[in-house]
Amino acid sequence: MAEQHAPGAAAPDGPRWSPPEALRAFAELDTDRHARRGYPEAVFCEGKTPEQVGAIAASARGATGTAGPTLFTRASPAHAKAVLLELPDALHDEEARLLAWPPAPPAPTGGLVVVAAAGTSDLPVAREALLTATYLGRRAELVVDVGIAGLHRVLGHLELLRSARAVVVVAGMDGVLPGLVAGLVAAPVVGVPTSVGYGAALQGLAPLLTMLNACAPGVAVVNIDNGYGAGHLAAQIAAPHPS
Repeated sequence: MAEQHAPGAAAPDGPRWSPPEALRAFAELDTDRHARRGYPEAVFCEGKTPEQVGAIAASARGATGTAGPTLFTRASPAHAKAVLLELPDALHDEEARLLAWPPAPPAPTGGLVVVAAAGTSDLPVAREALLTATYLGRRAELVVDVGIAGLHRVLGHLELLRSARAVVVVAGMDGVLPGLVAGLVAAPVVGVPTSVGYGAALQGLAPLLTMLNACAPGVAVVNIDNGYGAGHLAAQIAAPHPS
């Protein structure tokens, strides 16, 4: 569920960090990335302490020359609390484990990105892809529970899928869905294997190999559970054509 603190609301209790001094010991923000690549830097929270993430959030708040939103991905509740302490108006999507600041996404440009989740268990990764594409400036729509156990569910969304400039397909277990979708649409398909499944799925390795071996052309594959990478690639594919 998305959580958003209103501007000016009281921040959660706890310490505040004072960059840049605290930041220099472990990080240096790439504030020129938007100018260089057209997309801002994201902060991968997993593996960082809440104190480190909080210092990065404070630095993002005070940085000059930073264009575009800052995304905090793979954020635990402790990471989220640290970010919201420094950026109390940030959007927090608990299911996707993602925070975005500023909370309002940019006005969408370019083509549509459709994110299709094979099952309900794949939704956290799918929502990470959806929000990433949205905050990188694309219109994005989510299609849920269209796994291949019921082919009619995919076909029921065929008109929407065919209207997309890029389609992100998130699936665990057998990982067949990206190849199926790629055979039905003209747009490039970005496959995201998830770590959902029983033992033989090997925490996402089995669907990863299936997607890499897709016989339908036009399928690109990102790493296991990498919703951010998939949303970013789809946003780049769907970017406005240069004039």
